[in-house]
Amino acid sequence: MVFVASLARLTEVETTEIKGIGPVTARILAQAGIVSVADLLHHVPHRYLESQGTTIGDAPLGTDITVVGELRTLRDRRPRRNLLIIEGVLSDETGMMTVIWFNQRHILGLQPGTWMSVTGVMERYRGSLQMRARKTHVIGPQPVFNREHQIFGVHSVIGTLKMGNIQAWIRSALRRSQPIEDPVPVEFLASHGLTSRDTAYSDIHFPTTMENAGHARRRLIYDELFRLELALALRKRRRMEESVGIAHDPPGELRGRFLAGLPYSLTAAQERVIDEIRGDLRAPHPMHRLLQGEVGSGKTVVAVAALLDGIEGGWQGAIMAPTEVLADQHFLGVTRLLADAGIAPEPFGDGARVGMSSLFDHGRPVVKVALLTGSTAVANYDHRITRQTLVDDIATGQVDLVVGTHALIQEGLDFHRLGVAVVDEQHRFGVSQRVELREKGAVAEPDLLIMTATPIPRTLSMTLYGDLDVSVLDEMPRGRTPVKTRHLHRAEEGVAWTMVREAAAAGRQCFVVCPLVEESGKVEAVSATAEHERLSAVFADLRVGLIHGQMRPGEKEEVMTGFRAGDVDVLVSTTVIEVGIDVPNATVMVVEDADRFGLSQLHQLRGRVGRGEHPGSCLLIADPGTEEAEQRLTALVGINDGFALAEEDLRIRGQGTVFGTRQSGMRDLVLADILTDLDLLLAARRDAFGLVDADPELTGHPDLVFEIRAILGDEVEWLFVS
Repeated sequence: MVFVASLARLTEVETTEIKGIGPVTARILAQAGIVSVADLLHHVPHRYLESQGTTIGDAPLGTDITVVGELRTLRDRRPRRNLLIIEGVLSDETGMMTVIWFNQRHILGLQPGTWMSVTGVMERYRGSLQMRARKTHVIGPQPVFNREHQIFGVHSVIGTLKMGNIQAWIRSALRRSQPIEDPVPVEFLASHGLTSRDTAYSDIHFPTTMENAGHARRRLIYDELFRLELALALRKRRRMEESVGIAHDPPGELRGRFLAGLPYSLTAAQERVIDEIRGDLRAPHPMHRLLQGEVGSGKTVVAVAALLDGIEGGWQGAIMAPTEVLADQHFLGVTRLLADAGIAPEPFGDGARVGMSSLFDHGRPVVKVALLTGSTAVANYDHRITRQTLVDDIATGQVDLVVGTHALIQEGLDFHRLGVAVVDEQHRFGVSQRVELREKGAVAEPDLLIMTATPIPRTLSMTLYGDLDVSVLDEMPRGRTPVKTRHLHRAEEGVAWTMVREAAAAGRQCFVVCPLVEESGKVEAVSATAEHERLSAVFADLRVGLIHGQMRPGEKEEVMTGFRAGDVDVLVSTTVIEVGIDVPNATVMVVEDADRFGLSQLHQLRGRVGRGEHPGSCLLIADPGTEEAEQRLTALVGINDGFALAEEDLRIRGQGTVFGTRQSGMRDLVLADILTDLDLLLAARRDAFGLVDADPELTGHPDLVFEIRAILGDEVEWLFVS
């Protein structure tokens, strides 16, 4: 039987349709994510063995070569202590040879009949061919092998399945699927010099030349990236066409007064991004912009400027933060900035309720700001306000700007006229939560600004957030010095405590961050509670505080208020202080068991110090047990630029599955590497967005739409949720 040969249709053909794959084998394949014939075709070789057309009988002597053959016999001898010599006989259809391994005990576990490749110099000894194996690769049962060109694709073994069997099933799938239809426009293929899809699948698995294997890989990489970018382009186009937005075009008096009241000048990057956002706000369709910026680059000022443009036009604004600690800080920070500019009451002022329906009271602009979290409801215009009164004020438009957590999207909270929404640290929220916040705009869809202090590599932002407009604050305020970072082994931790004591003596404050809240018998890592007890004794003359995520909200706020006020010298914490905490007097960050943190987390923690007039230091205490952990710490010590660090982090960890696992079992990026394949990513993005501009519904390319849905899945939030 011949399969209906389009990639989309092949996602619907189960692997049991292939001869030799029964229910048991299918279950083993499914555990590796291979449930369809399409999945099987994407189980591509991770490398190739090439023996330059050489068989055993034709192998030149004295030359370093690779040959492939079947193991016939195996024996070992031990001429002296600590020396194990293993001799095996390898054969192919042209002859036999002896292979010698030294002190490679695992070779003894191989069974006669196993196929392998060996690399070394062929010699003739006592009339027979012999090779001392420099490199060995075990293949398994007899492989599908191109004898003419001696190129062998090495497919990863799956569970207990043998590589030879896997290759035979792939060969069968290809025979029954060809020709595989190609829905990508021919002009795109021609402009990039890409081979046909049918040829690509054959050549990626069983190439006749290494050049053909390279062409095949390039074509399939393009396909992966083109599908993703096409999906993003479709979503962006649909959102722009279907969403009813707000064309904000106020005189800009509030924004002007706010910026003029700042005690410092904006950076050129802030001015550029504010202009970009103003352009979005004036447009009739909703803004969907991602704002990236290093810790301390001034994202909050940019966000407030956008919110004030909406408020001046009679709309409400909202800032949603992932934690109560960060929401509290945003509320305090924003109200103080607005009070300094003379456009809002002081936070927790005299408590006088400002009773007015407009923004202006006797010519003086007043913006009313409120804080709403799971445990707190306060307002800068009335610190005695009850939660229900605040909810009512939001619903009737008496509140201009609401800062909060997930409480902003809870049922029962309605905005009067939500016009601009800001989501801080977007990676802490799911797509559905951003959708819920947008849906709070009952009159029209609000403009959405998504902020992150976690630098995202350009290549990753084009795939993860390719449907968003992206602004980058790539300039730090003048006078901000980089934090000095140092890695200390556990035996050197005294150096850190000396620096903490010196900083406290100078009137500065310090963080000590631990990976756990409580001690665990299963994990060897410093816990915050135990370390707080220990350091309270070490620094008996200092004020040592403790904060972690399991504390009640009121307790956490009490600790942070004391730390901001300078009543705590050393704050022992978990990563609850990772984002958004702004204490300019904090100059030393000690991270214990730093090898247990991700590189992005460590960079965020480092950004908590050195935010004032005094330089900061970050001390990483760790005895890393893996090469990857060592690489992370080395990178953090040597790199201060967050975007360069994000690129390095991506290189160290690998991209994995960028969007998660689809129902089909296929990963999004099997072949593409968004760091090394940037040229194809850019090409695929241009092609995809150009095609959607020319054919917004892709009515002329139904096969492409079918393929996107089949490969990426109908339930993918980022694609199908507006």
